[in-house]
Amino acid sequence: MKDAAKLAVYFIAVVITGALLAPFLFWEAQALAAHGVFSFLAKYDFETFFHRAILIAAALLLWPLLRISHVHGMADLGLEPNPRWGRDFSAGAVFSVIPLLCCGALLIACHVYLIRHTFAWWRFGKLFVASITVPFIEEAFFRGVVLGVLLRTGRKYLAILMVSALFAAVHFLKAPERTSAVVTWSSGFNSIAHSLGRIGDPMMVILAFATLFLIGCILADARVLTRSLWLSIGLHAGWIFGSGTFSLLARRQALALPWLGKNLLVGIIPLGIATFTWIIMRGWLKYDRASKV
Repeated sequence: MKDAAKLAVYFIAVVITGALLAPFLFWEAQALAAHGVFSFLAKYDFETFFHRAILIAAALLLWPLLRISHVHGMADLGLEPNPRWGRDFSAGAVFSVIPLLCCGALLIACHVYLIRHTFAWWRFGKLFVASITVPFIEEAFFRGVVLGVLLRTGRKYLAILMVSALFAAVHFLKAPERTSAVVTWSSGFNSIAHSLGRIGDPMMVILAFATLFLIGCILADARVLTRSLWLSIGLHAGWIFGSGTFSLLARRQALALPWLGKNLLVGIIPLGIATFTWIIMRGWLKYDRASKV
C-alpha cells in the first residue's frame, strides 16, 4: 500500500475510533464525578470528550502507522538534528507575532477594535501554555509525521498542499457545544455530522479555511527548507500567542467582512499579514544560508 493510502486509512480509523471511544469516556467521567471523584468533570459536555477521544485515537494509532510505513527514526521522515534550534524557534515567533500585533494596533487606531476596560488576567497563563503545547503537538504530527511520510513520494509541492489542506480541514472537525443532549453509542458520529454541517456563513468558512491553508503552507515550507520543526513551531507559537493576546486585550467594534473575520487569523487582511510573514521568513533563511558560505 502506498504511503498516501496508508495515511488515508489512518485518518479514517482515527475518526471512527474516536467516535466510538467518546461515549465511553463521557460515561466514565460522569460516573467518577457522581461519586465525588474529579467532580469538575461534570461541567464538560459530550463534545469536549469527543475532541479528546479523537486526540487519544490519533496517538494510539500513530505507532501502527509508523510501523507499516517503515519509519524508524527522524531521518526516515526527512528531519535532521538542529543545533541552532533556539535561534530558529525565536526567529519564527518574532516573524509571526510582530506583524500580527502591528496589524492589531492599526485596527485599534482605525476604531475597528477597541481596548477592553477589564481583562481576565488568568487567561494569559492559559494562553501561554497553549502557545507552547499546541504548536509542539500539531507540528510534530502534521509537519513531522504526516508531511514526512508524504514527502517520501517525491512530490514535494503536492505533499505540502495535501498536508496544508488536511491541517485546515481538521480545525473544522468541531461540533457546536451542547449538541448531544442524550449520549448514546452513536453520539460520536452525530458530532461528526454536526461539525460537517456548520456552514451557517459560507464566507466566514471560506476565509477561515483559506487562512488556515496558507498558514499550513508556510509551516510546511519552513519545515522543508530547514529539515527541522523548530522554525515552524516558533511561527505557530507566535500566531497563537499574538492572536490570543489581541483577543484578550481588544474587542471588535465594527464588522469588516471579508477583510477581517472573528479574529486576526480570519479574513483577507490576515491572509496578507501571513503572506508578509512568509516573505520575511524566506528572506531571513536566504540571508542566513548566504552568511554560512
